[in-house]
Amino acid sequence: MVSLVGILSKVFFLNSHMQIVLQSLATNSSKYRCGKFTVGKFLSLLMVSGLLYLFLHKSPEGLVPDELLGKEVNNNNVRRAPNIRTFWRKPPRLPPRLPPNEIYKNNSLLQQSPSEWTSRQKKVKEAFEYAWSGYRNYAMGYDELMPLSHRGTDGLGGLGATIVDSLDTAIIMGADDVVSEASRWIEENLMKRISEKGQVNLFETTIRVLGGLLSAYHLSGGDHAGSVDSGIPASYKMANPERLLEVSKDLADRLLLAFTSSPTAIPLSDVILRDRTAHAAPDGLSSTSEASTLQLEFSYLSRVSGDPKYDREAMKVLEHMRTLPKVEGLVPIYINPSSGQFSGENIRLGSRGDSYYEYLLKVWIQQEENRDSSLKYLFEMYTEAMRGVKHLLVRKTVPNELVFVGELPFGRNGDFSPKMDHLVCFLPGTLALGATKGITKKKALENNLLTDEDIENLQLAEDLAKTCVEMYFVTSTGLAPEIAYFHIEGNQEGGPDGGYKSNKYVNDIIIKPLDRHNLLRPETVESLFVLHRITEDPKYREWGWQIFQAFEKHTKVDSGGYSSLDDVTSLPPHRRDKMETFFLGETLKYLYLLFDESNTLPLDKYVFNTEAHPLPVMRSVEQASHSV
Repeated sequence: MVSLVGILSKVFFLNSHMQIVLQSLATNSSKYRCGKFTVGKFLSLLMVSGLLYLFLHKSPEGLVPDELLGKEVNNNNVRRAPNIRTFWRKPPRLPPRLPPNEIYKNNSLLQQSPSEWTSRQKKVKEAFEYAWSGYRNYAMGYDELMPLSHRGTDGLGGLGATIVDSLDTAIIMGADDVVSEASRWIEENLMKRISEKGQVNLFETTIRVLGGLLSAYHLSGGDHAGSVDSGIPASYKMANPERLLEVSKDLADRLLLAFTSSPTAIPLSDVILRDRTAHAAPDGLSSTSEASTLQLEFSYLSRVSGDPKYDREAMKVLEHMRTLPKVEGLVPIYINPSSGQFSGENIRLGSRGDSYYEYLLKVWIQQEENRDSSLKYLFEMYTEAMRGVKHLLVRKTVPNELVFVGELPFGRNGDFSPKMDHLVCFLPGTLALGATKGITKKKALENNLLTDEDIENLQLAEDLAKTCVEMYFVTSTGLAPEIAYFHIEGNQEGGPDGGYKSNKYVNDIIIKPLDRHNLLRPETVESLFVLHRITEDPKYREWGWQIFQAFEKHTKVDSGGYSSLDDVTSLPPHRRDKMETFFLGETLKYLYLLFDESNTLPLDKYVFNTEAHPLPVMRSVEQASHSV
């Protein structure tokens, strides 16, 4: 222990020498090299004094302190005296944001304890409850919250879409107060709303409202299996399954008019609920994805209601599409319900095309009893389409070889467009799910269940997931734009970058001014969730955590709720007055499950619809008893 007396004696010693120097300079101020005390002697004295000071303060190991040698110093009961380094030390430099390819190289970042992931999962639940509080306080009963102007808006038909979209998320998280509030509103208001409201879109109403009702029905024990395979604690509050099924059937009966009113197997796009009528879109066309993304919901409703009409009408769509010409399994993004034929040549896996490919696989997975018989053609269509994606749409960027999926706006014989919607980021999860059918990669390998093509698809899934994450980390906010373009060999098209200049891929990704908005979309975190479940690689959790933190930093509104952003490349980002229903129904749900430690909703027993509503894999009685 350094004594105060020792410190003072050293200070006195140095002070006496400095006094001699100053006196000498004072008496010889007009001469630099006259007399006995020259400038050279002055400098020599300073050097000797410095060396003496260091010698008196050296540590037992030498002149460098233990702290700088990286050695542990026992500071218990030791209070160090301040030294000159304390005042000369520079402030630390803040490290740059760690890109995703570097995160998993740092083992200390990945080896998080279970309690750490449980803590992060709790943060997501808190975010969900915060988002709900904003909606409840300012927009209860409306489809969506406008968090900046503190009011609600009906853009999805006025069926309280946020409430229904959020219910199963609340059940999964054990957010009992939200479950009570949401289920009470549904029981008291939704049936009346359905009978009184006007036009709704068949696709949006099916995936959000019908899907949300049926998922909550199942998780609440409606088909007597909700608590068996889901992993959700029985102590969590549930909704009233009988009422949910009743409302589901009433809604589905009205939506069926879109199928039965069409002259072909392709349903019309819109339904007038109160009139029980349906009509096509103004241009007469339906989106391919919208017509083919209805089957999970209607098939499950037939199973639990005992009425085959729902499944029969919905499955006619896929059976008809099976017969239509395709480009290596790929299809145009529009289809005509009057002729039953595809319209145009635009091929992409973004908007209007995405979930066609997703449901080819997921409907096949859902109906396990028919996988090798009547629905085998769906997996064959999916397999052919993924081969077409790899052959026609997958490219690598320059200079850093990010893998992405582009578009063919004018068909196979037209120019390739290096454009990728954020919506395409569903694909990594779908590819991984198609490879292992929901079990872990390790288990699939141990049981020799993976073909060479499965392994290739898994690798493509991981490569694409990295690109999707870089779309976040290349921007100033750490949040992805709605659309990105990519630099490729031979394409001279330039454009602005994401704004975060330290990112390795800042010159690979172009973000055009009209594409810079972020709508709180879920597709990337959906794929991170699926890939983590299947590969068990912790980097997907770390990437998801970084994305969640960016949402918290830039989209959280002080008065409650979260907002979309106008421009992810600028700081601070300008906000949009909208909180999409899928932020509660999908984005936060997938993040919560990504950090889950108990394999809630296992992927070999559940299939998530395109709005993240989990529905059970349907087995025959014999299959169910065997799995138990």
